[in-house]
Order: sequence, then structure tokens, then C-alpha cells
Amino acid sequence: MLMDFVMYSALGVALGAMGGLFGIGGGLIAIPVLGLWFGLDQQMAQGTALVMSVPNVLVALYRYNQRNRIDWRQALPLVVMSFCFAWLGAMLAVGLDQRVIRWGFVGFLLAITLYNLIKLYGTVGHNPKGARYGWPWFGVLGAVAGTTGGLFGVGGAVVAAPVLTSVFGTSQIMAQGLSLALAAPSTSVTLLTYAAHQEVNWLMGIPMAIGGLLSISWGVKVAHALPERVLRGLYCGFLLICAGLLAIKA
Repeated sequence: MLMDFVMYSALGVALGAMGGLFGIGGGLIAIPVLGLWFGLDQQMAQGTALVMSVPNVLVALYRYNQRNRIDWRQALPLVVMSFCFAWLGAMLAVGLDQRVIRWGFVGFLLAITLYNLIKLYGTVGHNPKGARYGWPWFGVLGAVAGTTGGLFGVGGAVVAAPVLTSVFGTSQIMAQGLSLALAAPSTSVTLLTYAAHQEVNWLMGIPMAIGGLLSISWGVKVAHALPERVLRGLYCGFLLICAGLLAIKA
């Protein structure tokens, strides 16, 4: 029992650091790891990963806001709409076949990676300072990101971050801060929905959450020290690894 706690905590440390680095709470990589190496089915892996993701997202959001103040006029429509639509996505997820969810997740990650790579290598680097569009469009993005976050248990940040940089014209750091603001309520309501349907392994999730809290601030610090293009490139590689692990499991 003690060895299991130590092992899950160590896993949480590694995942928390990556979550802080990429602004996604660590759940994205936790899902394929829990499915491939620990034998959890897709819904159970997503629900368990959320136990770690929720506190990690909250801490990462606090750290990001300390270093780069989040514009809450932009964040509020993201937060409200993602909260509402995350519940709908989670209710859909718990009723679907796990293979459908897993292959949908693989395709989702590959599409996000391709989108990021096109924007990374297809345009000249620049240093945007703000967003091109107003608050109604932030609400639309919040609805889409919240739905996918609830469906796949990743909080919506993985959708929001590339759209904010490529379509809305924000910097990567600004996008990750806004994505964390979006993910904070959506991960919480998604976790509650999965828990209500007995799709959470708390004995694994709680020590992972403790480990993640120990390392996520370090990941945020590294993210602010890296050049913009390097951070985006690492993010693409990270998504490809996640997709590959899920495809092996599927």
C-alpha cells in the first residue's frame, strides 16, 4: 500500500511538472499512462486523471496570474461557457463505448498537433500583445473547449491554447494563462460528473494529485524561461507522444 502511494505520487510529480510547463494540468499525459501501464479503461483513466488535474490547474492558474496578469474581461466568457458545456461533454462521455472515446481522443490530439505544427512552421514568428477578437468570440471558444474537455477529460485547455495563439493572436504565455482560467471550472464539473458515475479511482488519483502539487510551480517557471517557438515545439511533441500512447492502448 505504501509502495503504491509512493509510485503514484512520483508519477504525479512528473505529470505535474509537464502540466505546469504546457498549462494543461498534467491530465492529458496521465490518461494514456493510466490506460496503457495501469490497465484502466478510457473513462476510468479520464476520471482518475481529473483528480490530479483539478488542483494542478488551480495552482498553475495562480502562478501564471502572478507572473502575467490574466485579463479577466477575456477570461470570464471562457470560464462561464466552458463550465456549462463541460458538463454536457462529460455526460456524453460516460455513456459512450470506451473504444469510441479512445480513438476519438487519438484523432483529437493528432488534429491539434497538426494545427500547431502548421502555425509553428507556416508563419513568421511575432510577439502579439493582445487578442484580435472581442468577448463574444471568447464565449464561443469556451463552449467548444468545454465540450471537448468534458468529453475527453482534459479541461479544454488543449483546444483553447492553440486557437488563442493562432486565431485570436495572443502570445503562447497569454494563451496558456487564459486556458488555465477556462480549465479551472470545467475540470471541476467534469470530475464531479465522472465521480457520480463511479468512473474515478481515488486511491490512485489522490497521491498523483499530491505529487503534482509539488512540481507544477517548477513547470510554470520553466515555461516562462523558454523562447516562444521552443515552447510551442515542445507542446507539439508532447501531444504526439500522448496520441501514440493512446493508439497503442487502443
